[in-house]
Amino acid sequence: MSDPKPNLLKRLVIRVFPRSPDFFSLLEEQAGMMVHSVRLLLDFMETGDAAAAELVKVDEHEADKLKARNLRILNEAFSTPFDREDIYRAITHLDHVVNYCKTTVNEMDLLQVRPDAHTLAMVQRLEEGAEAIRQGFEKLRRDPAAARENADAGRKAERRMEKLYRIALADLFQGEDYLGMFKRREIYRHLSNAGDRLARAANTLHDIVVKIS
Repeated sequence: MSDPKPNLLKRLVIRVFPRSPDFFSLLEEQAGMMVHSVRLLLDFMETGDAAAAELVKVDEHEADKLKARNLRILNEAFSTPFDREDIYRAITHLDHVVNYCKTTVNEMDLLQVRPDAHTLAMVQRLEEGAEAIRQGFEKLRRDPAAARENADAGRKAERRMEKLYRIALADLFQGEDYLGMFKRREIYRHLSNAGDRLARAANTLHDIVVKIS
């Protein structure tokens, strides 16, 4: 007959010192969700298909569920492998990019604005930056120092987006269709905000790399 004492001791240790959740996988999944949403937005900008826009909206609801789950896991965790505040910032900034994807398609639908060359170019840079950041979070577990380049690539993509945003505005304010100008400016602004949140996610990734390298 086996001795129950070791099992009892094991249960007591787990209760007092519970296993830490796998926050590396959690952040990889959150970043993967961001990339998925951005690629759906890119598909919409390439095709102008209303069905593609609806997929962006549906995806945002799934992202909300994932964010809520991950924040609950973080709040309940006894310990974390790196700074708890950095994990929180990473989750929220990655999700904010998804939120702006949905906001963009919502506003385009409401204002009856179609994709144009500027929205496509901006979202192409957004996708590049999102994928770089996803790869960076994937590297954190095995080679965090290598993720620094991905954080830099994410920030570079945002800077390119901002340049495209200014070019779009310069092109926009030509002619006399003032109502159309202000409608389209709102769309460009939402995409610029998505880029800003992308840069914040890249900065958070960089902060984590510095602390755990």
